[in-house]
Amino acid sequence: MTQVFIISAPSGSGKSTLVNEIKKLVDRLEFSVSYTTRLPRGSEENGREYYYTSREVFERMIANNEFLEHADVFGNYYGTAKKFLNDAIFRDHDLLLDIDVQGASQLQVSLPQAVSIFILPPNREELEKRLRRRSSAERMTDEAVIQRRLETASREIEKYPEYGYILVNDKLDDSIDALKAIILTERLRANGRQPSRAEEEQLAQLADRRRLENVRPSLGPILESFRRKTV
Repeated sequence: MTQVFIISAPSGSGKSTLVNEIKKLVDRLEFSVSYTTRLPRGSEENGREYYYTSREVFERMIANNEFLEHADVFGNYYGTAKKFLNDAIFRDHDLLLDIDVQGASQLQVSLPQAVSIFILPPNREELEKRLRRRSSAERMTDEAVIQRRLETASREIEKYPEYGYILVNDKLDDSIDALKAIILTERLRANGRQPSRAEEEQLAQLADRRRLENVRPSLGPILESFRRKTV
């Protein structure tokens, strides 16, 4: 049975690094590369970060009902093609979807069985540092762009209660271990099994510690660090 994993995060939270690492560690896991009408940035390559296409082609795909979800973000389209899910089902693989909160909201309606994971930065200050480092690497040091991304992050972070799991990406290795545990545990349960062996039980415990209801009480300082800057 194919399990769908939705992963969302504000820009600069380290989501791409986590996804790249988890693809190396978990077998039978396919990754959906989204389509977009925005131009490539820095060292981005077509088919790696996104499939870059024209607005005309994207709108034709919308008309042909080719997307699982799509959204207009800052004047550019982003969308996940249905073919990725169909291919994963055909190969009996699971599918990892890297999408923003708008797309995630659509998919949680159309694919209610999907497992949703939200990546949080440890605080606003750390997110700003990461955004500035990434913007410098992409040779996009426009202050207005950085501030817009931070404002967007503040809005997106308020959507965290809509996700089943929350990962605070403070220490990369810990976040990789937790994401792997979530995927393997949910894969097990999707196939009608409960963790039984010691290794499976250990992974399940690690995953369950990241469930929304278990993480929520500790999120106050992170949320407050963003709210202080928006009031």
